[in-house]
Amino acid sequence: MVMEAAIAELQQGFLDPKQIEASRTIMGLDRQLIADGTYFVVEDGARVAGCGGWSRRATLYGGDHTPGRDAALLDPAIEPARVRAMYTHPDFARRGVGRLILSLCERAARAEGFRRVELMATLSGRALYSQCGYQDIEAIQDARGGAPVPLVRMGKAL
Repeated sequence: MVMEAAIAELQQGFLDPKQIEASRTIMGLDRQLIADGTYFVVEDGARVAGCGGWSRRATLYGGDHTPGRDAALLDPAIEPARVRAMYTHPDFARRGVGRLILSLCERAARAEGFRRVELMATLSGRALYSQCGYQDIEAIQDARGGAPVPLVRMGKAL
């Protein structure tokens, strides 16, 4: 599975084993993105190279199982869209998959009237987002999974 492989492998060097395990609690797929038609999958033949989406809902990050989700709709005139659940399979890392998904998300959010987008970056994903024009808003530690996982909220004007 792409998400499991990305969490387990791509965060090595950024997080210790307890933080990687805790990441499984605070990260993952939010099926609301699929229901909303805002989730993308990039395939290479029969393999999933990466996936990710955007949301017009209030939840900034986390999967179906993550506590504290909020499905309230955002107002595109005053609130930023969310980029969510971005994962690249380690075999396809640094090959443009994440950039492609990010550009699809931004284009779709802009088409719905959003003027800004935000996301919660892992330390392993932060470089990609910075290279794509996202700026740090705040650094946090999410300990809901048992160990504090450092994350960075980032944003970008569309």
